[in-house]
Amino acid sequence: MPTYRAGIIGCGSIAANHVSGFQGLENVDIAAIADPVATSLSTFGDRFEIENRYSDAREMLDVEQLDIVSIATWHKLHAPMTIAACSRKPKAVLCEKPMAVNLGECDEMMIAAKRNDVKLAIAHQRRFNPVWTEARNLVTSGAIGDIRQVTAKGGQGLLNDCSHLLDMMRYVMGDPDAKWVIGNIERYTDRYERDIQIEDRSVGIIRFSNGAIGQLLQELDGPHYQGGIFYGTDGILELDELKIRLLSPETGAWDERTPEGEDPHVGQARELIEWIEGHTVHRGSAEHGRAAVEIIMAIYESARLHEVTPFPVRTMASPLKVMIENGDLPVQRPGRYDVRAFLLKDETMRPDDP
Repeated sequence: MPTYRAGIIGCGSIAANHVSGFQGLENVDIAAIADPVATSLSTFGDRFEIENRYSDAREMLDVEQLDIVSIATWHKLHAPMTIAACSRKPKAVLCEKPMAVNLGECDEMMIAAKRNDVKLAIAHQRRFNPVWTEARNLVTSGAIGDIRQVTAKGGQGLLNDCSHLLDMMRYVMGDPDAKWVIGNIERYTDRYERDIQIEDRSVGIIRFSNGAIGQLLQELDGPHYQGGIFYGTDGILELDELKIRLLSPETGAWDERTPEGEDPHVGQARELIEWIEGHTVHRGSAEHGRAAVEIIMAIYESARLHEVTPFPVRTMASPLKVMIENGDLPVQRPGRYDVRAFLLKDETMRPDDP
């Protein structure tokens, strides 16, 4: 059995999940880590007993001859770090979600992976959650008939929490394409999420190629949870990360199921190795990560142009950023704040502090 050398760029909280995934496999060795924040690098390295530590990710990539690179940075570094990793020609790159902060960056990442023959996966790890996979099997087998509507509720910005929910809609229904989106946003505060400007609230309605209509409510109607409700012609299915509730004509009553299986982070890592070895295609391959970002950008574009946004979306920049820079979303309650400021280290209260 070959042993694969893995390196992790970014030593924050999500990186621990990448470690647990790789440590669940006998044939992956975590060879090195990189992070420019000394406290994060030393704390993380000590916690997981990883000796090779770099403050410069590119130096790690040049020195360590890695087979697998995990990108566990904040969102706006996903594209540059993925492109840097791909240029060193590892076998695979596993990048955290969201894939990138606009469609142009998503495409650049995919181009870099293709021209260097690197397999690129996006860490929507809930595709490996046994509950979500069982829900997919039920829906695609026709357990509730043809899907007519899907509803999900999220928070903390479309790119963060809600990227999982949009990916969930596609995954459970067998990954249909989006055909059009209509949506709107509200931004009266100077709100950020991991140093990315985000909306206060949003709503998106998505028409999928299988005929289903998806409805995403962001900070409009709680409680928020990782899951949703699928309404079919013959029944209803509701899921979260722990259970499925199924209502079908066969039972005439709610049937609650709690599927169990492999830890999603281990499953994600295992399937990456299987993809490298040519046994399968990773269910989180880059095109699925891009599809979630495209729906988000379509919601922003619909808000910007006040119209239905057809697919493919042609604006490569973030329409939200364009609106903010053009003064279309003037802040009425001044004072920048970051909903993920608690992730910062030492005395730092915002990413641009000296």
